[in-house]
Amino acid sequence: MNEPFNGESYREPVTEIVKKRKLWRNIFVLNLCVSLLLVGIFWLPAKLVDLDDFLKSPSVNVPGEGEMAEKSDDKPEPAPKSPTNLMSTQLTTINASSEKEFVYFDFSSGKPVKILDRSSLEWDLAFRRGKVISNGGASSQLGQAGLIDLGTVEFDSVVEVPRDSYVQDSAARTETENPVLIKWYNYNYLTHKLTAKQNIYGIRTANGKFAKFQFLSFYCDNQEAGCIKMRYVYQDSGSNSFLRTEGVFAITSSETASLPLESATSF
Repeated sequence: MNEPFNGESYREPVTEIVKKRKLWRNIFVLNLCVSLLLVGIFWLPAKLVDLDDFLKSPSVNVPGEGEMAEKSDDKPEPAPKSPTNLMSTQLTTINASSEKEFVYFDFSSGKPVKILDRSSLEWDLAFRRGKVISNGGASSQLGQAGLIDLGTVEFDSVVEVPRDSYVQDSAARTETENPVLIKWYNYNYLTHKLTAKQNIYGIRTANGKFAKFQFLSFYCDNQEAGCIKMRYVYQDSGSNSFLRTEGVFAITSSETASLPLESATSF
């Protein structure tokens, strides 16, 4: 026989209630994690790019409504004047988009060169995508090439480079590298793009001459990676100075003879 109704409604067992609460809590946590993941994938990168563009933009003080912009008493500092007798700057683009083969560049000709032997003195720098090596040290038995980082200075303000203290290539785990040019670029983790740093570099070439150069970009016209654009000044006289005077190049205190002027195309 059925037990008499005692006036109390049926109550679900406590264990079932706990299970349901746990299930709903897990569903809520899962939905929250999915939502945060979607925000991280789609919304956050776009906002970080906007923030990066904002931080890189020049700051402007805009007067409020009804206010007059105050005239600053600070006079802008005049831009440093570049010497008028600088050697001409050259511009070149090297297609080093191959992920396997190096492209060898010679400063004296201003062009990539094909070589049969890596110990040849016919090249100064070699490029493979973002990797750059020089013709000296561990990369070459005969080359004298070495590099020096001159910092983020104005290109035309570098009127001469040091004669020594150049860093040559060294052996890495699998191949050679030059410590000066391991990170000649900045990498954007949001866009996965490389941007050339503004640093100026000095180089002692494979045959002991001098040049200065600066990387400008890393992308080809079709946006493919590996087209390295740079500007440079090459001094083939043996001087470490990039100044010239009427009829002769300017020489440093360590030199004793005047050297003939060499013509060059303008940048």
